[in-house]
Amino acid sequence: MELRQLKYFVRAAERLNFTKAADDLCITQSTLSHQIKELENTLNVLLFDRIGKRVKLTEAGEIMLPYARKTIHQAEEGQQFLQDLNELKAGKLIIGATYGLTELLIQALAPFNQAYPNVQIQIVFGSTADMLLKIKQYEIDCMLSFLPSSYNDSDLDIVKLFDSTLSLIVHESHPWSQQKQVTLQKVAELPLVLPSPSYSIRNFLDDVLAKNNISLNVTMEINDIHSLLKLTNTRQWNTILMNSSLFDFAELKAIPLEGSQMQREATITFPADVYRKKAVVAFTKLLTNHF
Repeated sequence: MELRQLKYFVRAAERLNFTKAADDLCITQSTLSHQIKELENTLNVLLFDRIGKRVKLTEAGEIMLPYARKTIHQAEEGQQFLQDLNELKAGKLIIGATYGLTELLIQALAPFNQAYPNVQIQIVFGSTADMLLKIKQYEIDCMLSFLPSSYNDSDLDIVKLFDSTLSLIVHESHPWSQQKQVTLQKVAELPLVLPSPSYSIRNFLDDVLAKNNISLNVTMEINDIHSLLKLTNTRQWNTILMNSSLFDFAELKAIPLEGSQMQREATITFPADVYRKKAVVAFTKLLTNHF
């Protein structure tokens, strides 16, 4: 069993299409099929059911997939460890982030790149749920999100960075834009566009509303934070986000919501019990020193 074969198997399992998987891997379909067949012969099991031009994982394939991912990750860890011995003159850092922490990420990237110009950086944006899936599949090295440090998961190591406040986002021309705080009862008077329920901030807001028995005037839901801010910038709608979510929208103002339940932790999360790259350690140190 070769590491190359495991990589081919994982890509084919993710795509469930040998042609597309082969294209991703820059090999021919016949090469991919041959290597997977060799892997199946080595393991003495079928990993895929082949039904015409379609494929799907067998029960053995489903069981094998997380082990294959972990083996690949551990091999890459070994390679990364050797690269790290070269004082961060090479390597790759893959950062997952929710949109609400874009400003934090942007502020950190420039000094990090200046300090370690030869470290390749890849950024992946998505919801907290998306990032949790990716970090557990070893697709990202760390994630910036509002996942609380108290979140109970032995597979994760979560470090608090700072507190952020749930806020009403309005255009600077709005009559309330200069207010220091606003109550949810008052916000209920306004037309709102909100993040869709797939976002953790929406779940957090819904919990607060339920505890206070408050209903809002929600006219639209969108699964894209940037679009919410653009709509708010038209002055026709308002939204509710964390105050750290305002980025590249100088005309918008964040008015903190009144109450003791409106704080969330901004955190950085890592896979637990795995080797942490020097690039990840350096990036984390930069963030924690900044805040």
